[in-house]
Amino acid sequence: MQLAENRKALFDYEILEKLEAGLVLSGQETKSAKNGQINLKGAYVTFHGDNADIINMHIAKYKPAGKMLEYDPAATRRLLLRKKEIAYLRGKSMEKGLTIVPLRVYIKGRFVKVEIGVARGRKQYDKREVIKRRDAKREIQRTLKSRG
Repeated sequence: MQLAENRKALFDYEILEKLEAGLVLSGQETKSAKNGQINLKGAYVTFHGDNADIINMHIAKYKPAGKMLEYDPAATRRLLLRKKEIAYLRGKSMEKGLTIVPLRVYIKGRFVKVEIGVARGRKQYDKREVIKRRDAKREIQRTLKSRG
């Protein structure tokens, strides 16, 4: 079951490769995420020591949990990856023009997973080309639907 999708990243970046990672969350964060109170806009992955962290992922406070005075909705959260995957992604993030962005958050079994992608930023003219292709495809679908 999909909880959140980063559509802005899919538009702004050309996704070269995708990986699945676990996400370390507290109990109330998990409940809030499962309720769909999660936003990936502006989120990205960084590396500190031997860990991969996701920054700017917003998980709203879980209302039934009561007053949580110290809760930060945009806190840095740890990603669960193998050492080889972390080393590979760290190397990719060092390459010029590449970045690591979260693409979607979903539930797999009883775990909350995040799909991260190695991405290259799109130029403005590439974005316009994507819009043209999408509009043309939509127009074709509309024409086929009206005839059938």
